[in-house]
Amino acid sequence: MLIDELREKANRLPLLPGVYLMLDEKGEVIYVGKAKALKNRVTSYFRGEHELKTSAMVEKVRDFNVIVAASEFEALVLENSLIKRHQPHYNILLRDDKAYPFIRLDVKSEFPRFAIVNKVSEDGAKYFGPFGGRGLTHDIIDTVCKALFLPTCGKKFPRDIGKGRPCLNYHMGTCPGYCAGKSSSDEYRARINDAEMILNGKSAELKAELEREMTNASDELRFEQAGQLRDRLRSLQGLSNRQAVIGAVGSDTDAVGFFRGAKSCFSVLHYSGDNLVGKDFEMMDEPLEDDPEAVSALVRQYYSIRGAWPKTLLLPFGTEDTAEIEQMLSEASGHRVYIEIPQRGEKRFLVEKAMINAKEECLRFTTAAQRRLKTLEWLQDTLGLQALPMRIEAFDISNTGDFGIVASMTVFVSGKPLKRDYRKFKIKELSSQNDFGSMREVLTRRFNRYLEGDASFSELPNLLLIDGGAVHASIAESVLNELKISLPVLGMVKDDRHRTRALIYSSGEEVGITGNPAVFALIGNIQEETHRFAIEYHRSLRSATIGSKLEDIKGVGETRRNELLKAFKTIKAIKSATFEELNAIVPKNAAKAVYDYYHGGDEAENTDDTEENT
Repeated sequence: MLIDELREKANRLPLLPGVYLMLDEKGEVIYVGKAKALKNRVTSYFRGEHELKTSAMVEKVRDFNVIVAASEFEALVLENSLIKRHQPHYNILLRDDKAYPFIRLDVKSEFPRFAIVNKVSEDGAKYFGPFGGRGLTHDIIDTVCKALFLPTCGKKFPRDIGKGRPCLNYHMGTCPGYCAGKSSSDEYRARINDAEMILNGKSAELKAELEREMTNASDELRFEQAGQLRDRLRSLQGLSNRQAVIGAVGSDTDAVGFFRGAKSCFSVLHYSGDNLVGKDFEMMDEPLEDDPEAVSALVRQYYSIRGAWPKTLLLPFGTEDTAEIEQMLSEASGHRVYIEIPQRGEKRFLVEKAMINAKEECLRFTTAAQRRLKTLEWLQDTLGLQALPMRIEAFDISNTGDFGIVASMTVFVSGKPLKRDYRKFKIKELSSQNDFGSMREVLTRRFNRYLEGDASFSELPNLLLIDGGAVHASIAESVLNELKISLPVLGMVKDDRHRTRALIYSSGEEVGITGNPAVFALIGNIQEETHRFAIEYHRSLRSATIGSKLEDIKGVGETRRNELLKAFKTIKAIKSATFEELNAIVPKNAAKAVYDYYHGGDEAENTDDTEENT
């Protein structure tokens, strides 16, 4: 549909809450949004001026669908579900592959042990978490077990009690020797209970309880029990120095921060009581949504992925759906989650800390990106390009004589390799070495695929780089002209030391790059990467072909083939080798089989006899 048709369709929408799905020319969902009044929200996209990213999205819209919801809360839940299902290109998205592991404790066991799992199950076990990563979770278990003298070895209890000698942990004094029966199951269970309280963020309560029990035991002359309690208390006091490594399971309060820059950052600080016990953050491209909408979407996605919820959630500013988010998180968590937007005081200070963290992470992560952007801006200015070369495609040819002529296409986006878009080609139309003809064939195939609508070649580069000189660049230009595609093309020229020294137009005019270290490094990296990709493909074909030829020789197995290829490198060298040279690499029978295959049986037999007579 044209923009006028879309506007007319939007004007017929009801003033009811719901969700809208923007569709491109292929009918794919490129954006999902929710609205209190569908008509007002959807029509706003098709009138007036918009920010750059919103305009880019609207330009691709060819149709839209809507789903009317019974309430604003239902619209919010539905939007969340549809974003997760469609992963639309223009929606702000958190990575859902980030692992937030849990610690599992099988309390049904006589000697419970801690384990790391990815999700909570309804199996009667106790779960603690989620924590920031598997490495951190291992550190937490190790820290707690060592502090409380719990076993960290691979032995299983009670099965291994009394079997064999105690392990090194016992001799180092970090375990009382449960495997040797030197400590009771009751003592083990008491220390497991201590660990549970620690993992639940109740270290202070545990300390007070142990001190009270120890005092009572001492007053009642139960000195042995008092001594055991004293040891547990000392273990806990020793742990306090390492308490920072242990994040609270479900923090009491989470503070959210958001910063929008060259990149954007979403951060969450986790607090238990007055203590900061954890931090998460996610970097992303600048979102289409404004800040309140972005925070709303990010909060919903974050807690859906994390699977753990605070009692209080502090946001940096209000959103129009704060009440609905509060209801959604409360229902998901099983307890009331309060959302606050503090304006002053201690809670506002926590939010500002989260905002500062988001900004600092953003600046730290975008320093390299900003440098790459400056490099691309220099290229644009120097080469007189109409658009910033955000996507650069480079091509190279590789062959050995007439064998296995191949080509590579590499892609650099924002100055970084985008390996998922790399492509490799086997030359089909030529049977002999011809770099110019090979380059013509490859470029014709690549851009024909674009014109045919092939999704694998759907994006055009802002700059085309060809490994070679002016003639190679001229060939590329002629292919583009024939296909009526307009793209800037330059060749990449190497010096005597095989380093890229300049870019060159088809006219022969060179653009020196050695004076700009950043550009010199970028173009050199592109050329080397393109050459590497072509060479690796050529070698893989060559190795497969050579190996298949040697496979025809009866009595020569994979091991002997590999030994011959390693020593002689090529089939031609193996074919030219004497029996003695072959026999120096492989046993006589294998050498004779290879020699017979290439020289005929009689001659090989004579050679073999001569060797024996000698």
